[in-house]
Amino acid sequence: MYSYTIIQWLFFFYVYCFMGWCVESTYVSIHSRQLTNRGFIRGPFLPLYGSGAIVMLFVAMPFKDKLWLVYLAGCVGATALEYVTGVVMEALFKVRYWDYSEMKFQFQGRICLGSSIAWGFCTVILTRFLHVLVEKMVFAIPSQVLTVMTILMTVLIGADFALSFKAAIDIRSLLEKMKSTKEELVHIRKRLDAIMTSAEESLGNRKDAIVESVDEIKLGIEDRFERFKNLARTKPSEYLESVKEEVLELVKKYTVDVEIRSRLSSIRDFFQRDLIRSNPSMTSDQYQDCLEELKQNASGKKEESKEKKG
Repeated sequence: MYSYTIIQWLFFFYVYCFMGWCVESTYVSIHSRQLTNRGFIRGPFLPLYGSGAIVMLFVAMPFKDKLWLVYLAGCVGATALEYVTGVVMEALFKVRYWDYSEMKFQFQGRICLGSSIAWGFCTVILTRFLHVLVEKMVFAIPSQVLTVMTILMTVLIGADFALSFKAAIDIRSLLEKMKSTKEELVHIRKRLDAIMTSAEESLGNRKDAIVESVDEIKLGIEDRFERFKNLARTKPSEYLESVKEEVLELVKKYTVDVEIRSRLSSIRDFFQRDLIRSNPSMTSDQYQDCLEELKQNASGKKEESKEKKG
């Protein structure tokens, strides 16, 4: 049985948070071919890995003399932690910070067989080898020094977590508002369709396909505005005059909605932008198109695309 003080347990947690960050950031940086500060907080720590290591130590306690039970306990314990953490984070932030949907034998995209198998091996390595070395290191640090170090790290990581948590909540708010403006743009397009259906003799070439891209919705609205102008100029009618004021109001509303959408997606806050950059694989069931737009703006890809087109 492990017998540590609260300070020692906290320090172990921070050590494994740091180790997890090193492994994860290295893997993602190599995979994406660019340096990536991986994780939820901005400092070099991944709380999920720290929590996972502590859970592994606890679940392996009763089975430390039986290697296969240590392995199974690690599989179950760490997988359960990963699933619960994923559910809670998605409920809070409306975003998945990891997604196994493309993996075989996955469940809800939050856990998968391959990850669970890996957690089991990590538990064996941690309890039989790694933790022995970390324990010796911690025991070698004078008690007072360890306490001061742990308190300082707690304050710094706590402040970092608070700022990152606020950034994640703000991103959720951005996604909700962006979705709302998209729905308003769709409503404008539908109303223009109704107006043009009554005004034009034939709309046989009009497409009713579902449009997912906001840029496509904007192009569709602008096309309808242009068609209305041309129709009003070439074939004036009493009906067109009767809806002219409404169309002008739709133009104003469209201009305002586009401006709001552009402002929302600009991502000027450092913590919000860095949180998105640090989690390139994040997904969202409700706001995926909005999230992709934020990702592009955070990485600068959208601006590069505009410059190339220009």
